[in-house]
Amino acid sequence: MAIAKAERLMNLALCLLGTRRPLSKRELRDSIEAYVEAFGPGNGAGGSDDSFNRMFERDKDDLRELGLVIETVESLDGDIGYLARRDSNRLPPITLDAEEAAALGVAAKVWQQARLAGAASGALQKLRAAGLPEDVDPYGPHGALEPRIPVHEAAFEPLMLACRDRRPVVFDYRKATAAHPEQRHVEPWALECWRGHWYLAGWDRDRGAERVFRLSRITGKVRSRGGRYTGDVPDVVTVRETVAGWAGEIADRSARIRLRSGAGYPLRAKATAVRELGDGWDELEIPYGHGLDAWLVEFGPDVVVLEPAELRADVVDRLRAVAKG
Repeated sequence: MAIAKAERLMNLALCLLGTRRPLSKRELRDSIEAYVEAFGPGNGAGGSDDSFNRMFERDKDDLRELGLVIETVESLDGDIGYLARRDSNRLPPITLDAEEAAALGVAAKVWQQARLAGAASGALQKLRAAGLPEDVDPYGPHGALEPRIPVHEAAFEPLMLACRDRRPVVFDYRKATAAHPEQRHVEPWALECWRGHWYLAGWDRDRGAERVFRLSRITGKVRSRGGRYTGDVPDVVTVRETVAGWAGEIADRSARIRLRSGAGYPLRAKATAVRELGDGWDELEIPYGHGLDAWLVEFGPDVVVLEPAELRADVVDRLRAVAKG
């Protein structure tokens, strides 16, 4: 279905770009194979015309959302026609200095070992043809930076496609405090990489609220579902803030923990106060936000939560879930 729609939109765009005069709906309907196959020629029945008009309006809106400038022209006879002038849809020349080209090269190297490697490489080839400085080698073996975003989770590709196509999904998800996974129905918004882990932000239909899911906790296959989204997709900046909050980057309180001497250096780097207790233990005050319990569990017996009580309970629940397997 997604491929068929993409092909139909491409044909409509080419038709509008290739004409020198405005084309009416009937002419576009008779010129594009997908419309002819679905609704027949332009002199079809009234019901067919209504269905075509609805699809055409959706397709036209989708092309405009993608950036195509489509003009609506009314003739002296009152007929409505459409066209996309090439001068209105032509991008300006791309000029990059050495620093800008190097930044794009670093960005492309991020995806060398992921699914987007081919797309990133192809984009760089197109930029070279458009004037990328020849003395900049983004894949040079002696580069000082070797950025990588690991993508090991099988759920990454289907979720990336679902975010792009705005398709609801279903998957089994095991919370850190649960011994068994449960099914979740989600409208995916965006994928974000945070501290080396991939997260999906979206709308959880079962809970009627936004949620963030760590991809490494998704079990089984991600399955697509039909239908439209029930809510609006927020701006990408809002999604990033949501992921940051769920990953523990936004802290509004403080917590006190005991930490074994010589252990937990990442916790020490975050601490706002440190006090030696003796007997091989220190007391730390650290920022407390969502996700801190999951981070503390990673340090095992080297950490003991003193307060608040709710954080201590969350850590104990996670440790019990790990013990149960």
